[in-house]
Amino acid sequence: MRRTIGNMKSTKGKEKITVLTAYDYSAARIIDEAGVDIILVGDSLGNVVLGYESTKEVTMEDMLRHTGAVARGAKDCLIVADMPYNSDETMGLAVKNAKLLIKAGAHAVKIEGKPEIAEALVKENIIVMGHVGLLPQTAEEMKVQGKDEESAGNILNDAIALEKAGCFAIVLECVPEDLAKKITETVKIPTIGIGSGPYCDGQVLVSNDMLGLFDKTPKFVRKYANLKDEIKKAVEEYCKDVKEGNFPSDKECFK
Repeated sequence: MRRTIGNMKSTKGKEKITVLTAYDYSAARIIDEAGVDIILVGDSLGNVVLGYESTKEVTMEDMLRHTGAVARGAKDCLIVADMPYNSDETMGLAVKNAKLLIKAGAHAVKIEGKPEIAEALVKENIIVMGHVGLLPQTAEEMKVQGKDEESAGNILNDAIALEKAGCFAIVLECVPEDLAKKITETVKIPTIGIGSGPYCDGQVLVSNDMLGLFDKTPKFVRKYANLKDEIKKAVEEYCKDVKEGNFPSDKECFK
C-alpha cells in the first residue's frame, strides 16, 4: 500500500521514518520492496551517479530523468525529488520546476532553506520537504553546522520558518545531536536526520554509501554491505570465464 504524507506526519514521536536515496529503476524497485518509507531522488546523483565534482552541476533535465526512473520502480514508498541548484531562484521558476518534478513521478519536492519559496509551492498544492543545517548547494565548506549558540539559533529559526511555510518534514543535515533534538522537540512535523544524531524522527543516507560502493564515506555513514568488492569479484569471475571459454556453457546456449 502506498505510504502517504499523513502516514509520515502521524508517526512523529511514535515510529522512526526510513529514507534512502535512489536514482534508477532497479535500485528504486529493490529499496521499495525492502520497505523503506521514503525514497529521495537526491541531487547527490551528481556525485555518485554522474561523476560530477559538485551537486551544483546537476540540471533539471537530470532530475526529471532520474525521478521518472525511480517512479517507475517504486510502488509503495513516497518519492521526494530534490530541487537542483538554481531551479528555485524565483517563486515563478520554483513553481514551474516543482510541477515538472511532480509530473515526472515525485510526490513531493525538497528545497534547501528558502521558506518563502516553500510557502509559494505549498500555496500551489505542491508538497514540500524542507532542509536546514548544512546546505550542500550553497555551502562553502562541507562541515558541521550550528556548533555555536548564534548559528544554532539561526538553524532552529530556519526549521520553525519552514514548518510555518507548510513543509511536511524537514531534513536536518550535519548538526550537533543536541541541536537536532531541540529542533525535533520544537517543531510538530517530522525531522529527518543525516549526520545529526539519533533524536530525529527519521534518518536518511545516500544508498551508494551505506551499500559500500565507495571506499571513503562520511563519518555518519554505517556500511551495511560492501557491494564494491562483491561487484568487482563478480566481474573478475565473468572476465575469467569468458577468456577461458567457460562461459557460455551448454546449459546457457540455445539448441
